[in-house]
Amino acid sequence: MSDLMSAFAGLVTRLADLLEPFFHASAAAAAIILFTACVRLAVHPLSRAAARGQKARTRLAPQIAELREKHSKSPERLQKAVLELHAKEKVSPLSGCLPSLLQLPAFFLMYHLFSNRQIGGEPNELLGHALFASPLGGRWTDALADGGVFGAQGLLYVALFAVVAAVATFDYRRTKRQLADAPGMGAPGTGAPGASASTKGTGAQGTGTQGGPQVPGAGATSAMTKVMPLMSFATLFTVAVVPLAAALYLVTSMTWSAVERACLYRDVPAGGGAVATAA
Repeated sequence: MSDLMSAFAGLVTRLADLLEPFFHASAAAAAIILFTACVRLAVHPLSRAAARGQKARTRLAPQIAELREKHSKSPERLQKAVLELHAKEKVSPLSGCLPSLLQLPAFFLMYHLFSNRQIGGEPNELLGHALFASPLGGRWTDALADGGVFGAQGLLYVALFAVVAAVATFDYRRTKRQLADAPGMGAPGTGAPGASASTKGTGAQGTGTQGGPQVPGAGATSAMTKVMPLMSFATLFTVAVVPLAAALYLVTSMTWSAVERACLYRDVPAGGGAVATAA
């Protein structure tokens, strides 16, 4: 782990040195943003694959509805038939999670890099870098202690919170609109978010037609569509407690994700890209 942290620190330092003529004292912060962009570019092919998978699942919806009707009295046969359909069409229900999962190591490296005073037995020189007046290893509590909310450091966090709130609101409205406009999302017996208990037929499960069996992954998808519109707002808390460098990574990645999803899912039918917010 120590060798990995040393190599990562060297990478950030070299990027900062390259950007120093352009960004001067904020070169390390610019290096973090550039590193985040490189990570997102690296996982972009997976994001495109996730978008193709979501579009494929949207295209398969009528066939799955037919299978649900055909095997309405046999949950086992329905699950087997749906899995076979997914395998035939080369659709993976996990494809949308991969871009997010593969970014976690980079985030944790950034977090630990700016949380340790020593790297490889040597003083961590990156902690001496700042963005405007805010040290990259500092946190929001440090900013509040040095000037308050509207101090030199506090204003930077106000700007970060504003960006996160704006992007989260954009994601929230976009996802809720897709769910509301999706065909059958509120129809009786669909078990979709917004359907009343009296129309779901299956009660709390709400994953099939009235009295019908559950489609594989439908319960998880239903829960995800309810929770994911609010998940982006949790980034506000994360930005407040992690080092500024890790907060810059999060805000940059979150903004990239919002723009990327808007582009990749622009031609998806309403509701087809709702679950893709998790990516």
